[in-house]
Amino acid sequence: MALKKERSSLKLSDYQALAEFRYQIRRFLRFSEDAARGAGLEPQQHQLLLVVKGMPGGHAARIADLAERLQIRHHSAVELVDRLAARGLVIRSMGDDRREVYVQLSPRGEAILGVLTVPHQMELRRAAPALVTSLQTVAGKQYANSALRRSRKAEPANDGSLNVRRTTRAGA
Repeated sequence: MALKKERSSLKLSDYQALAEFRYQIRRFLRFSEDAARGAGLEPQQHQLLLVVKGMPGGHAARIADLAERLQIRHHSAVELVDRLAARGLVIRSMGDDRREVYVQLSPRGEAILGVLTVPHQMELRRAAPALVTSLQTVAGKQYANSALRRSRKAEPANDGSLNVRRTTRAGA
């Protein structure tokens, strides 16, 4: 019932704001896809390298972690790792119970990821104003500002990652 009420209150500006936000995300993704292909990788391969290197807390990446972070099925993550291992970009190792497979970057994988990361950072800096503005518009400035305040309450954890204290709205 609440969803129907929400839908009936949508305005043209709501659709425009969502379309603009999706456009800004798509522009960055297109940049990223083109950069990956320019480095001789498929976009998902680049994403996997980034996930392996950027695991929260510096934890070792398991196939299950890769599938979750890439939002793909487990067997698809296995196939992706197989292709990257065949190219010498990742190294697989077995866990203690031999059911878990861990993935780490090879020196060659590290080098390619490094080459791709700098232009991605530059592109995000260029695109940030439009991305932030479109997110604030679609989410509402009040929400975006409170989310920004929450993100500033990040505290270093023992493992070097950030713990973010989150507040919740009543009834949420």
